[in-house]
Amino acid sequence: MNVELREVHDSDLPVFFRQMNDPEALHMAAFVPKDPADRDAFDAHWARIRSSSDVVRTVLADGDVVGSAAVYGVVGEREVTYWVDRAYWGKGIATAALRALLTEVPERPLYARAASDNAGSLRVLDKCGFRAVATASGYASARGAEIEETVLILEG
Repeated sequence: MNVELREVHDSDLPVFFRQMNDPEALHMAAFVPKDPADRDAFDAHWARIRSSSDVVRTVLADGDVVGSAAVYGVVGEREVTYWVDRAYWGKGIATAALRALLTEVPERPLYARAASDNAGSLRVLDKCGFRAVATASGYASARGAEIEETVLILEG
């Protein structure tokens, strides 16, 4: 599959909203909005990030919108995040998208966080050069409980 990143278009948002309401994907991601089905909150969130200085991209696989990827936060503490439609898991798309994003945003260090039981996301981050540096506990809305998350860093 050919994986590319591009600027987010208005027409991507309904796709992102559908993807963020997949119960299995929400459970795996764990740290998601309190009410992912709140379309007004979703639209407000995307309006904020699209008007910020964050680097926010749509992930395309063979021309189809399959997710999003971003670098956000303040310099020195910036984090990566990504979301790929569950139908495309296990195909290397998240890894290819994150690698493309890391090429586009060369600043280091960059951080990432993932639920410690999210083996797929931890594998993507490892393949892209991130290394685990800590664990923390946080409330995961999708699971309704405190869970362990792994904190990772990508250095120079």
